[in-house]
Amino acid sequence: MSDEAVSAREVESGDDPDSIGTSWVAEAGRKLRAHSSAEPMIRAEALERTFGSGSAKSRAVAGVSFEVMPQEVVLLFGPSGSGKSTLLALIGGLDRQYTGQLSLFGKDLATLSDKELSHLRGERIGFVFQAFHLLDHVSVLDNVQAPGLFANPPLSDAQARARRALERVGLADKAGARPSELSGGQRQRVAIARALLRQPELLLCDEPTGNLDRQTGESIIDLFAELHAELGTTFVIVTHEHRLDRIASRTLHLEDGRLVKNETSATNAEEDA
Repeated sequence: MSDEAVSAREVESGDDPDSIGTSWVAEAGRKLRAHSSAEPMIRAEALERTFGSGSAKSRAVAGVSFEVMPQEVVLLFGPSGSGKSTLLALIGGLDRQYTGQLSLFGKDLATLSDKELSHLRGERIGFVFQAFHLLDHVSVLDNVQAPGLFANPPLSDAQARARRALERVGLADKAGARPSELSGGQRQRVAIARALLRQPELLLCDEPTGNLDRQTGESIIDLFAELHAELGTTFVIVTHEHRLDRIASRTLHLEDGRLVKNETSATNAEEDA
């Protein structure tokens, strides 16, 4: 049996605790092999997003060009109003009102229909937001499996995947709890588990530690580092906090919508030397 067949069988096999880690790593490896490491995962050229018109017109993203390679951890860093969250929304296909060129996984986003873009997001991208966006009236397990149930077609193994994702973020024992019964750090872990449901190659994170105290935020950063090391997940993280520098491959510094510096991390530079 091929590696791909073994991976698929592991992912759909159920809730065997001994196979959880193997399933995640096998599925992530299959997806990484499908995307050439020599090809940028994200490419932006002269990307621009404006709001308003006439004298009220403003450029939230102003002619930005950059690339993100597979398995990088890239920070979009800057003060409030610098355009970093707008840029993240463009990358994730949540906002299509731009000029310039933007490609994801080798696909020009401007050429994709809404249906094709929705499929791309669902299959290959996970989103983590500062505000968690959890449903308080249903259980943690139901929150995590929700994207799989509403997928087209729905995932037949959504619940098994959700349990594996909760196990991965250390919350297997909270599956039956409501989000309101959890701490802020636990709610963010639930949101991360939901983003991991389909083992995406790319995680887009908007201020994921912004609502957390320092100790809790550090634990989320550690979790990101573990996911990157074990699964090869590519991260693009919006932040204004320097504490994420320790896991970054590169930092794109934004000011007034402009990319003012593309900085390779000191740790990454030392490893390449």
